[in-house]
Amino acid sequence: MFFIFSKILVFLLSPLVWIFTLFIWSWRTKIETRKRKLFIVGLCTLYFFTNSFLSDECMRAWEYTSADLKPVEHYKYAVVLGGMISYDARLDQPKFAGSSDRIWQTIGLLRTGQVEKIIITGGSGSINYPEEKEAAILKKFLVKIGIADSLIIIENESRNTHENAVNTKKLLDSLQVKSDLLFVTSAFHMRRSIACFEKVGITNLRPYTTDRYSGPRKFELDHLLIPTVEALQEFTLLIHEITGYLVYKIRGFA
Repeated sequence: MFFIFSKILVFLLSPLVWIFTLFIWSWRTKIETRKRKLFIVGLCTLYFFTNSFLSDECMRAWEYTSADLKPVEHYKYAVVLGGMISYDARLDQPKFAGSSDRIWQTIGLLRTGQVEKIIITGGSGSINYPEEKEAAILKKFLVKIGIADSLIIIENESRNTHENAVNTKKLLDSLQVKSDLLFVTSAFHMRRSIACFEKVGITNLRPYTTDRYSGPRKFELDHLLIPTVEALQEFTLLIHEITGYLVYKIRGFA
């Protein structure tokens, strides 16, 4: 039930849904003054959520900043959170999204010897395709490109970050892991992830953030004034993540 509720909440909290609602309301109302006000509010809302400068500033305030990984740092296990691929059934291979930087960064650390083994946690986040287990799909691909099967451990039943934490705790206990873990996920997702993992008793985490959205602060004219689809996507992601964090706090998951 919580899984389905979270999907509905994501839809309702999308800025694009708000914008369409305002414009449709403006179109349907018979009161002229209300029609004009709703249209103006809709335009202002659209401009706000498509402004790259504002999206960058909001994302910068939320994203977690982890310390740079020093060359001397070494970890037996890196825990990598899912949510970075979808599945292409025709080609029988993963389709990588922006958050796939999580796995590519970790593979780099595996190649340089700073990480010995990768633990991937993530099942299916889809209501329609529960059989498409992300961690299993990803492991199959990584083995195909030359990474040894013995270096990849998977947990593929989790459907959300809370379940990532619960199921990873069981896996770590079965492996009797006591050493510090390199904890890899996106910068925007790190706050909620750490809170969930620490809540279930996994406190030996060294955060390692990837795919940061907010770059250096820019005051260029196009960045300040010209609307972009990318800004709308960033705001949608940010609202989803902050809402998820608050819901998890209320539910006692974080």
